[in-house]
Amino acid sequence: MLSFSRTRSPGRNTSPLAGGMDYLEPKRKSNVMGRLILIVSLTALCITMLKNAPSFTSPTSFSRSQEGVTHVLVTGGAGYIGSHAALRLLKDSYRVTIVDNLSRGNLGAVKVLQGLFPEAGRLQFIYADLGDAKAVDKIFSENAFDAVMHFAAVAYVGESTLDPLKYYHNITSNTLVVLEAVARHKVKKFIYSSTCATYGEPDKMPIVEVTPQVPINPYGKAKKMAEDMILDFSKNSDMAVMILRYFNVIGSDPEGRLGEAPKPELREHGRISGACFDAARGVIPGLQALEKAKPKNVGIYNVGTGKGRSVKEFVEACKKATGVDIQVDFLPRRPGDYAEVYSDPAKILRDLNWSARFTNLQESLEVAWKWQKTHPHGYASS
Repeated sequence: MLSFSRTRSPGRNTSPLAGGMDYLEPKRKSNVMGRLILIVSLTALCITMLKNAPSFTSPTSFSRSQEGVTHVLVTGGAGYIGSHAALRLLKDSYRVTIVDNLSRGNLGAVKVLQGLFPEAGRLQFIYADLGDAKAVDKIFSENAFDAVMHFAAVAYVGESTLDPLKYYHNITSNTLVVLEAVARHKVKKFIYSSTCATYGEPDKMPIVEVTPQVPINPYGKAKKMAEDMILDFSKNSDMAVMILRYFNVIGSDPEGRLGEAPKPELREHGRISGACFDAARGVIPGLQALEKAKPKNVGIYNVGTGKGRSVKEFVEACKKATGVDIQVDFLPRRPGDYAEVYSDPAKILRDLNWSARFTNLQESLEVAWKWQKTHPHGYASS
């Protein structure tokens, strides 16, 4: 009788009960099961760590409303005006989220604010571009905002005439993205930073809030378009709205913690103060607007001193403030510049009880010059 046999593979066995099929030996089977258990355990551990990480969706003081605390989103809060607004808000115990893509703002300004207010739940910075609608909606979804102060914008008249599409995109389009997020997430208050550039060159001075808006450059036109969107939206909304049209007010944080530090490549587009020493412009009356904003109401205000200054007056004050005999070449106006523009601030004083505190031109320039001297390279000098 012939008999047949076959060589068994290592680690395997056969049995008549198994119908001649191979099966794993107990030792090999236990090794495989052990590896599976290890993989499952590591996966569970990773998920747990992610859930406990601050960047995950676990609630934080910024993501939930708190009675007695107003959470304000400050777009462009790393910029000169926005950083001063954030400083004022933080000093008055508001919770602040700054959103900025740092294209014009300075991370150094944010770091100064973080150093002044290091307590948990006071201030957070989010790097984001307002042109990214998904990123903006994510920010609103993960934070419980009570109000938005929208400062973020490019803001050079001369540059706007050279690259108008940048201005319409950055100002008008981005404001639409923010406004849509505000509406979708039912934020109660919206404060918009506008400009006197929306008025153009009126026939009559001083400018009041009802002066016709006929802007003469893309910067002013883009801002007016943004204003029109906000006004149209407000007609069927319960949201409280304020529009602040800033004039060329100069000054700086009196304690020298914040100042203007424009990007070097933008200095050619700068204002006359920048021609002297990259001086600061504007001290924000933002809190009055935030507190006075009323549901279903739109407040429009000129923000200025009510006094016009000539270029010659400004230069002479700058010479005295800096102690430097600045050489001046008087050239023709740049495209888009104005011959004369100044405000009547009576309405903002009457309604919001606000007036410019620092109205002495030379003193304001001295404060700004002090910051410039101690920060010759902007916030990089700190």
